Formats: sequence, C-alpha cells, structure tokens
Amino acid sequence: MSTTTRAAVVESGGAPFTLADVELAEPGPHEALVRVVATGLCHTDLGVASGGLPFPLPGVLGHEGAGVVEEVGSAVTGVAPGDHVVLSFTSCGDCRNCRGGHPAYCATWLPLNLIGGRRADGSSTISRDGEPLGGHFFGQSSFAERALVDERSLVKVDPDVPLESIAPLGCGVQTGVGAVWNVLKPRLGDTVVVLGAGAVGLSAVMAAALTPATRIIAVDKIAERLMLAKELGATHTVNAGQADLGETLAVLTDGHGADGIVETTGSVAVLRQGADALAARGTLVVVGAPPFGSEVALDVNGLIPGRRIEGLTLGDSETQSFIPALVQLVKEGRLPLHRLITTYPFTDIDQAVRDMSAGKAIKPVLTF
Repeated sequence: MSTTTRAAVVESGGAPFTLADVELAEPGPHEALVRVVATGLCHTDLGVASGGLPFPLPGVLGHEGAGVVEEVGSAVTGVAPGDHVVLSFTSCGDCRNCRGGHPAYCATWLPLNLIGGRRADGSSTISRDGEPLGGHFFGQSSFAERALVDERSLVKVDPDVPLESIAPLGCGVQTGVGAVWNVLKPRLGDTVVVLGAGAVGLSAVMAAALTPATRIIAVDKIAERLMLAKELGATHTVNAGQADLGETLAVLTDGHGADGIVETTGSVAVLRQGADALAARGTLVVVGAPPFGSEVALDVNGLIPGRRIEGLTLGDSETQSFIPALVQLVKEGRLPLHRLITTYPFTDIDQAVRDMSAGKAIKPVLTF
C-alpha cells in the first residue's frame, strides 16, 4: 500500500521548493514510515536544490528529520511504531568502514545519501503521478509530512525531548560536535579555532566548551554570530571582516598557533589561512565543502612539523551511540541547541531558505 503525502519538491536546479502531493512506496523489509514532526534545513539541501550536485531532479530533499514511527518493514528490529526517532544519514552496514564503526565513510556513501536519489537496488522511494522523483536523500527525504526511511538512518531517542529541538542533530550539529570530540579531542591547555559561526561552527564551539581546551576562538564576519559564539563558550572572537586573521590568531595564541581548527566555511582561501595558523602537531578539520573539484595550495614544508589536515563527513559519528548522547546533553541544558534554532511552519519553507541564505537564521527548523 503506497502512502500519499505532501512534500516540498524541487523541480529543477535553482527552482524554489513547491508543495505537492507525492506517493511513497511501501516500506521495504529494512525501512520504516515516519510521520515527520520537524526537520532542519541545511546548506547541503540548498546546494543540491541549486543544481550544484548531480542529484536527480525533480526530487524531494531534507536530511535532518525527526518524527514518530508509524509503520516498520518486516525485518526492522531497532524501532517500533510509536517510537520517537531522529533521522540521520544511511550506510550499507557491511563494508569495512561500516563494520569498523565509521559509517560516514561507507563505501557507498555518496550514491546512498547525496547523489543517487534511489535505493541501493535502483528502485524509487517517491513518485508523483506515476513518475519517479529523486528521493532517498540521506536515506530519508524528510521535506515531507511522511518519510520512507532506511533502517540505518533511524535513531531511537528519548520521547521526553521535543523533536523540534533535536532535529538538527542528524547532520549539522553532529558534524560540528564530531569534529571536536571525534577528531581534535582537545587536551588540557589546547587552543581550538572555529572558522565560521554558522550552525556547524557554533556546534563545534559548544562541543569545545565541554572539553579541557582553554582557548576557544570563533571567527566570522557577522557580529551577532560572534556575540552568540561568546555566549555558547568561545573565549575569544575574531571578526574576519575587520582584522587580519593570520596576524590576530598569532597574537591570540602567543605565536604558537592553534592546536585544533575546524573549517566550516567551504572557502578555499579560509582553509589555507587555517592551515597556516596551525601549531606544530596541530590538526585542521575540513568540514565546509566548496564546489566539487575545488583545490587548495599548501606550503609543503609547513606540514613537516606534524601538521595534519583531515577531511570530515558528518562528524565521523556512529549515529546509534552518538545521537542519543547528544539528546541527553540537550535535555540537560548542557548543549543549548535552542540558541541556534528558528522554527517555521513547513509551508513557509521558502521563507526559511531566504532567511538562511541572508544569514538571518542560523538553523531553520521546519515544523509540521
């Protein structure tokens, strides 16, 4: 039995989101039907909607969903109807990285999540008037009242925590937090620099504040975001529009450089400045993604003193253990995610996109 639901469809690259009735396929053995309660809007959604990635359009995006399970496939064991779930990325579960606890580096990650638009077997999850649409986005396509979700995208969470307050955990927050906790792992006395104070960057600031790092420096060009970064745990802020980043970081780190840097802007110029600001044995985590094919020049001898540059997908998180822990921290007020969130009714998705693009909203969350 297929399910008809209302979804935000992108007809072609650069087109706005338009609401339309679509049909969801019947849940396969390892899928669940989820009633979406809230879903975050992320720059990745906007990048795909703009036509910047080879995802099949027309299609349904959305990859920070949260909702309630309504129906499960015959082989699903981890969740049952009525469970509250946060939706995250999917993975095959069987390759070397999945088995090793690194599902964000799944051998089939790109087609399964970002550019395939279909299930692993090539079948379609969403159609309109009998024509398949691009779907299965991060195993969920949650810009819809109902979503057909891969079992490996489902994370069961505490039902006492409001879903609109934790929807962004599936991508943006997990990415920023994971950059700090899973890669940098700051030690006592470390300096952590976060380049870009958007949702991912501010998540990294909040995560760094929960470590023994003693200096947490947030960098952005928007004064309001730097003020918020201070309130969320940054010890210093740098307005990159008003100060020379390299010189300022040298002063703030007493000439030693930064032990850990999280690059969230996707600007290759900023990435290069970050690489040059590292301390010996320091690590730069690359999170922000410029257009496919972008390259950056590096000073090779500058890397010789043990400086590392590490790329990162989705915080390198094992979602089943990572996301429930984040939910607990949100519940206890130790990860004040609400400071980043602006909620919009689902029907106002285009307004949310405009506010996010204009820098007015850090993390829009659409509610149903």
